[in-house]
Amino acid sequence: MRVDVAKPIYSITPFTLLDYPDKTACILWFAGCNMRCLYCYNPDIVLGKGKLTFQDVFTFVEKRKKLLDGVVLSGGECTLHPHIDWLMKELKNRGLKVKIDTNGSRPTVLNKLLSENLIDYVALDFKALKNNYYDITKSTLFNKFKASLNLLNQSSISFEVRTTIHADLLNMEDIQQMIKFLESQHYRGKYYLQNYVNNVETLGNLNNSESKFIQDELFKSNIEVVFRN
Repeated sequence: MRVDVAKPIYSITPFTLLDYPDKTACILWFAGCNMRCLYCYNPDIVLGKGKLTFQDVFTFVEKRKKLLDGVVLSGGECTLHPHIDWLMKELKNRGLKVKIDTNGSRPTVLNKLLSENLIDYVALDFKALKNNYYDITKSTLFNKFKASLNLLNQSSISFEVRTTIHADLLNMEDIQQMIKFLESQHYRGKYYLQNYVNNVETLGNLNNSESKFIQDELFKSNIEVVFRN
């Protein structure tokens, strides 16, 4: 199996203290995605091609292994790429924790990675409810997301659910309904809300439209809502 030839990685962020809770990490940005979210601020990654091989990744982490606790696999959508399980095994063999950022569209892959104990932490993107999922993501993958959420709920893995908000796409009522949905699925972790990144190109060419939510106005439940920005 020649996994050292293909170039699935668009770029590497050498160091982050923000993207992996309580860990120093780097980020591997995988090229390609099966969604076209209007607020996406990584159009070059989503639409572009990879530039780095897995061997490039190993060379990088070997040089920085004394600085890094873990690696974040992001994108794009990292679970689309063949041999991601092999990459994760190799990273864990090097003593690194592995976190994935995923849109949840590949529950079969996620289940395989979970069953092989290759993931240490998951950030699951909750794009929207089914009624406006296509309008925001240009995909019909809501049921796949729901299956991934249920898989994570039933596992012992540490994970979070997060939503990126653009005021033109999601309003207060939408968020309240999304919280109710998470509660109905027996999610009991923290729910992170984050504004989309301003002043950058997005796939949907959206205007800058800051979302302003008052936390006390959100639906009261057992779920803790956390604003990241």
